[in-house]
Amino acid sequence: MAETAAERAKRSPAQKAENRAPETGAALEGHYRFILWLVPTLEKFPHSQCFLLGDRIQRAALDVLESLIEATYTRQRRNHLSRANLGIEKLRFLLRLAHDLRHLDARRYEHAARSLDETGRRIGAWMKAHRARQSPRPV
Repeated sequence: MAETAAERAKRSPAQKAENRAPETGAALEGHYRFILWLVPTLEKFPHSQCFLLGDRIQRAALDVLESLIEATYTRQRRNHLSRANLGIEKLRFLLRLAHDLRHLDARRYEHAARSLDETGRRIGAWMKAHRARQSPRPV
């Protein structure tokens, strides 16, 4: 049964993004959903940290998103995927810092850690598949 325009409009941004993975890739869509969750979460940081730590976390997350988009639309994916992978690692440390400073509760920190771990695994699988396609086949 086809979904009506009214039903599509009622869905949350995360639900709308959920069905686009076949078009853009699992890593990109997963990270996009993470950012949809992250931005409102960062708005809850104390005002003093919102513009320092919160901004740094948001910039790092958006940098990863840009790298994944670039990897999606180019044949030379290796550098973009490596940069995205490094960005995921930076995000892990920044979010750990936010948790240790008590700007992020344990439940949100766990959700962020799981999301980043999943995206990191997807990037790793993408890198492995790209290497396999790039290596010469034995005759």
